[in-house]
Amino acid sequence: MTELAVLQSIRLKGRVSPADLAATLSLDPADITDTVQRLTASGLVIQGPTLRLSPDGRDRLTALLADERKGVDSASMGAVYDEFRSVNGEFKSLVTDWQVRGGAPNTHDDADYDAAILARLDEVHRRVVPVIAAAATQLPRLAAYSAKLSAALDKINAGDTAWLTRPLIDSYHTVWFELHEELILAVGMTREEAARSGDAQ
Repeated sequence: MTELAVLQSIRLKGRVSPADLAATLSLDPADITDTVQRLTASGLVIQGPTLRLSPDGRDRLTALLADERKGVDSASMGAVYDEFRSVNGEFKSLVTDWQVRGGAPNTHDDADYDAAILARLDEVHRRVVPVIAAAATQLPRLAAYSAKLSAALDKINAGDTAWLTRPLIDSYHTVWFELHEELILAVGMTREEAARSGDAQ
């Protein structure tokens, strides 16, 4: 597992246990132990009950991401981001409708209403998968987001709707947010710049 992938996963999570870090990287915890210990020893990661980046770790990650972007075709990635923006608007609307109904919190006592929203999620997923594939032609590590979204969708379709928006797990919304952050960085923007353009969640 690359240093960039580990540091980026920790940054996106903010604070993460070693077990959850391994899970989000689709690895056995034993497979990241050496990397985490090395990053901790070098002062890039602060290890306690959870892992987090040190200021030096953030600087190192910024440099690694900048080097990674040097291999990206900016026009192609810009086109990918524009396509993502379109489907992102649909997903944001879907999440709002799931959480709020008629100006009040959705109590999820109307099965037909919720089912209609989840049917929209299937279409959003169908649209975002090729966007991720296109992004992965520029940044191969982004291909993992397709599998992570599919895993969350499978749990939702099996009846565990907590996997749509629950925080602190790799729910569909959590993974989507992280994918969005990756794409913002890939086109050389900041989240603040994306927010000013109306893109940020």
